Amino acid sequence: MTEEAKAARRDGGPRRKLLMSEILERAVGLFAERGYDGTTLQDVADAVGLSRPNLYNYVRSKEELLVAMVEATSQEAAATLRAVRERADLNPSEKLRTLVRTLVLQRAAQPAQFRTLDRSEQSLPAEIAERHLGARRAVLSEITGVLDDGVTAGLFRPLDSRITALSIIGMCNWVAWWFHPSPAHPAEPVAEQIAENALAMVARPDGRVPDAPTPLGAAALLQQDLDYLTRLLRSEADET
Repeated sequence: MTEEAKAARRDGGPRRKLLMSEILERAVGLFAERGYDGTTLQDVADAVGLSRPNLYNYVRSKEELLVAMVEATSQEAAATLRAVRERADLNPSEKLRTLVRTLVLQRAAQPAQFRTLDRSEQSLPAEIAERHLGARRAVLSEITGVLDDGVTAGLFRPLDSRITALSIIGMCNWVAWWFHPSPAHPAEPVAEQIAENALAMVARPDGRVPDAPTPLGAAALLQQDLDYLTRLLRSEADET
C-alpha cells in the first residue's frame, strides 16, 4: 500500500476524498480503454497502487464505481441545474444562459466520465441505469421548464420546449467529445459561446418582446403586425 493511501486511511477526510477521486479517475480510464466488462477491481487497484484488500476500504465493487460516476456526472448536473432554475434573481434568459454555461463547464471538466457513461449506458446494471436515466430526465426537465417560463414571459419564441431542450443538451454534451481544454484554450469562452448560441435559438427578435407577459402585452404585438399589414395594403392601393 502506498504511503499516500495509508495517510488517506488515517485522515478519513480530505485525503480520503482525494484518493477516492484518484480511484474513480483511474477506473474511468480503464473502463474507456478496456470496457466495463473487461476491467476488474484488481486492475483498478494496480492502477492506483493499492492491494485488492486495501481497495475494499474505498469501494466494494465495480458497481460502486459506476454509482460514483453517475453521482458525479449526471446527478450532480441535475442538482446544479435545479438550483439555477429556482433562483428568483434571474429572468428566464439569464437562467438559460447560466444553465448552459454550467452544463458545458461540467462536461469539459469531466469528459472521460461522461463519455464512459455514454458508451456504457446500454450495459449498466438496472439500478444504476435507473439512477442515470432519472438524472438525465431531471436535466431535461429543468431546461424545458426554463424554456416554458421564457415563452410565458414573452422572452422566447413559441416553440416545442422538449425538442429545443434536447437540442441544447446535445450541444452541451457534445463538448465532452470534441473539446480539449488547456491553458491556451480554457473552457469558459466555449461555454459562453454555446450559451449565446442557445439563446439565439429561442430569443424573440428585437422589438418583438411584449412590454408585459399579459394578454394585453401580446395584443400590443399583434397590433404592431396589423399596423404593418395596413401600411402594406395602403401602399399597394396607392400604386394601383
